[in-house]
Amino acid sequence: MPRTRHTAAFALITVAALSLTACGSGDPAAAPAGAGAAAGGKTPTTDVVSSVKRDDDAAKLLPEKVRASGTLSLASSVGAPPGAFYEEDGRTLAGADIDFADAVARKLGLRLKREVASFEAILPALGSGKYDLGTGNFGVTEERRRTIDFVTYINDGQGFAVRDDSDLKKVTDLTQLCGLTVGTGAGTTFEATLEENRHRCADAGKKPYEVKTYADQAAVWISLRQGRSDVLMSTINGLRYAVAQQEGLRFLNEFKRLDVGFAFKKGTPLAPAFQAAVNALKADGTYDRILEKWGTSESAIRTSQISPPEIG
Repeated sequence: MPRTRHTAAFALITVAALSLTACGSGDPAAAPAGAGAAAGGKTPTTDVVSSVKRDDDAAKLLPEKVRASGTLSLASSVGAPPGAFYEEDGRTLAGADIDFADAVARKLGLRLKREVASFEAILPALGSGKYDLGTGNFGVTEERRRTIDFVTYINDGQGFAVRDDSDLKKVTDLTQLCGLTVGTGAGTTFEATLEENRHRCADAGKKPYEVKTYADQAAVWISLRQGRSDVLMSTINGLRYAVAQQEGLRFLNEFKRLDVGFAFKKGTPLAPAFQAAVNALKADGTYDRILEKWGTSESAIRTSQISPPEIG
């Protein structure tokens, strides 16, 4: 598929998304092997879920009420590849988050009632009991751990992307962004990091950077391409995937790694079962097959944890 069609396919996917990606993910700087349009312009279709068998030991950890009902309500944030996105038909969901959730459900013998929800709405909705769990590349931060429980399944993080004509080579300190306009997703850890550190430019006697937030993933990239943003801050895996589909853009560097997990209401009794299910997927090889399918093998974790401390 020509590069121009790659770009069109990526734009179609992102524009069709109902919400933004979350926080957190990858490698390599070139088009990631097996990842969507980067591998010939098509979404990977390898079936890595249907062969997953129930794990009785993990299922026994579920609350009796959940085992009896056999269902859980899941809120999914849908943004852009490789996390969770709509295929070109605008209806079919795909991505690593989709595969991981479905595979864990099979391990636990559960059926997921999936509902697409905006990223910024999911965590508050978990607290109110509207959903049993949420996915959206949710990075585990100290602030979030105060009100949300997590069961980790990948390691992702914060990174930057720029146009090819940018003078930026690598961002190791946010003061390197002073005087620039930074585009990012609304309600994400990226926005929080940028806002918390904005004062550092003034402290150093420099012009503060401007933060522009967008609730639509396509709009974030359009802002960069059209020059309304000088640099983007988003997920590592998402940035690497996206720049492989769009000419004139480049991934800058990883800035900070974060564990990413299924999100639950604080104090959930579901966490031990989900942790056991993720580790069971690692043991039978499904875990690695999902990462390989989406070109994110470097986001693998050694073992699933429940609400671990924030990295770094």
